[in-house]
Parts: sequence; structure tokens; C-alpha cells
Amino acid sequence: MKITEAKVVVTSPTRNFVTLRITTDEGVTGIGDATLNGRELAVATYLSDHVAPLLIGRDPAAIEDAWQFLYRSGYWRRGPVTMAAIAAVDMALWDIKGKVAGLPVYQLLGGASRKGLATYGHASGRDLEEIFDSIRSEQEHGYSAIRVQSSVPGINALYGVAAQPQASGERYDYEPAQRAALPAEEDWDTRAYLRHIPTVFEGVRNEFGPEMMLLHDGHHRMTPLQAAKLGKSLEPYDLFWLEDCTPAENQEALRLVRQHTTTPLAIGEFFNTVWDIKDLIQEQLIDYVRCASTHFGGISPLKKVMDLAALYQIKSGFHGPTDVSPVGFAAQLHVGMAIHNFGLQEYMPHSERTNEVFRQSMTFEGGLLHPGDAPGLGVELDEDEAAKYSYETAYLPYNRLADGTVHDW
Repeated sequence: MKITEAKVVVTSPTRNFVTLRITTDEGVTGIGDATLNGRELAVATYLSDHVAPLLIGRDPAAIEDAWQFLYRSGYWRRGPVTMAAIAAVDMALWDIKGKVAGLPVYQLLGGASRKGLATYGHASGRDLEEIFDSIRSEQEHGYSAIRVQSSVPGINALYGVAAQPQASGERYDYEPAQRAALPAEEDWDTRAYLRHIPTVFEGVRNEFGPEMMLLHDGHHRMTPLQAAKLGKSLEPYDLFWLEDCTPAENQEALRLVRQHTTTPLAIGEFFNTVWDIKDLIQEQLIDYVRCASTHFGGISPLKKVMDLAALYQIKSGFHGPTDVSPVGFAAQLHVGMAIHNFGLQEYMPHSERTNEVFRQSMTFEGGLLHPGDAPGLGVELDEDEAAKYSYETAYLPYNRLADGTVHDW
């Protein structure tokens, strides 16, 4: 079997997605996700101009060889554009392998280690009553673990709060990227945030009791010392994890956080390779790996990094936002089904239009996700439906402090 075509499809059903479809001379096709929110066309061009021509004539069964070839032969390695492109190829080849074998990908990765993937939902609000209502809604949908985000007095717009206005008409926490020529500017005040968030979790615990698994996302906005302060102040409320408490390009920063708090730490959603997270795992500075298949190079490296993490009793907490397409989401569900050290899976349901473009076998029942038992990844791209939605320029917001300084969003 040989690869005869590698086609890039860009579609925008409520948001932009980049998909690679690989076709073989025997008519078997596989698809992979290459979406990079706000920089989608850079990956689409990288794939169509620089990667697709290299795939023609290759053996689709040689997945590891293809991954190493694309990573090493370009010389200029890593980075989100390169790794999203490699991820799309990797996923598509696993999809083909599963279809040829007549098995879902998780069976090729070692088989099921569980009956389904525990997942968490997303609650938010501008005040406690709104947050309480949002939590109850998530419970009704079957979530037993819930991430809680809150508005903060003195900050006009804040990541993760659904009720804020959004030009796209989508929930702000599900699709904060606004369709416009320039990114939206938002404001930030770290001291106000650090004062307010512990009071939110105090209120939530008083209302819902000690059993509910609660999570919170700091979204890379704090210094290591500020992150340590927040983690310590949240200890009485027994969080399942504190996510992205500080930017982790400097992996040593997590040593300081770890020294000062026992709140479990989750990090990794914008990491691209194992080199970005290696020290955090080996020094046991985190508890959950947040890497996403699409931005980490695909299924192959995600499985490898979790095998490394297993040596240190560190579990998965894969990034599952709606800017990972249903293809990329399915890819990490298959990894989650197979690995022993699964922890918790983020789940943000895609829009109805997105689900019409990407036909899925995935199910969510009784609070558990399952990728389904269709051969391959269990997702098919409807190209006719995709063609209805052209790319639209969209950017994630950014923050400025009160004095005008650009800050992490």
C-alpha cells in the first residue's frame, strides 16, 4: 500500500479547523487534525507546500518512520506549526492502520484499560449565584468533576467565563477567538484575582460539599511566587488540580510552586514536544500532563510521554477544548483508553455545525467518554459539508495591565 494523495481541508463551522486527509492506492483514507487557533493558515500552508509532497509514495503503515522523518529531515524542529502538521500526519496514519486492521486505534495501542474516560465539565459565572447555577447544569449533564472559573471585581473581561459577550455568538469559554482583523484587548489585575478566587471556592465548597471534584485554570498569568500563593490559599478547598498556574517555558519555576503548596498541579497544553515537559515529569513537579495530541505531534509522542509519566505516578489530563477538532479529540481519547495512568479528560462539546462536518462514533454516557469501536479514529470528514464554511480570520484575545503593559492572557 502506498500514499497517493495528501489533501488539506480548511473549514470554519463556527470556528476554523485544519484537517489533513491521506488517501492510499487501495482507497483507504485517514484524517488528522492540524488546527492551531489563530494561526490556522500557517499550518495549512506548511502541510500543503512542505509536507504533503513528501508523503506521496510512502508506506502508510510505517508510522514511526514517517514521524521521525518529518521531525528530523526539516532540520528546524519543534514549534506549534511544525508539530501540528506532524500531528495531522501521525493521526491520519493511525486512522488508516486501524481501518486496515478493522479495529479502533485504542486496540492497536494495547487495548482498553477502562470502560470509559472520566471527564470534567466547565462551570463559570459573574457571581456566586451564576456559578452555582452553572455547576448544577454541568451536574445534570453527567459531569462529576467540574472546572470553575469566575469573573473578578475590577476586571472587565476574563478568560473562561461563558456569560461574557462574544462576537461569534458562541460561549466565550468555548470559543474566545473573535472573528475580526485584530485580536481583542482585555484587561488584567493579578492582585484582584488572587484576592477573589479563594472566596469563590469557599462559596462553592459551602454550597456543594466536600465530594465534588473541583478544578481551576490560572491560564499562565501568574509569576511562580504568585502561583505558589494561589495554590496555598486554595488548599482548604481540596482542588483536584490547579491548571497552568504559571508560564512553564522555564520549567524550574514549578520547583518554587511545588515547595509552597500541596494543591495538585496540571500543565502542558501549549507544550509541543517531550523536551518541554521532561524535567517537570522526572522531578515530579506536576501531577497531570495537559498536552494535546494536535499540538504535541500526534498519537505517537503522546503515548510515549505518558509511558514516561507512568514511571513517576503522574497521570493524564489531556487538553480538550473546542480548538482541537473532533479528529484531534478522538486521537487523545484513544490514547486515554489504552494507557494505565489515565487521570481525567477535559471535554468541551463542539457545535452542532462542527459535528455535521466531522461525523463521530464518540459517546458520552454516565459521565464517561468513549471513542467508539469504529475502525480507526472513528471520525469521518464530510467534505461537502466542510465546503459550506470558508475560513474567517479570528484571533484569541490578549491582556494589558492598567499601565498598558501586555500581559499573558
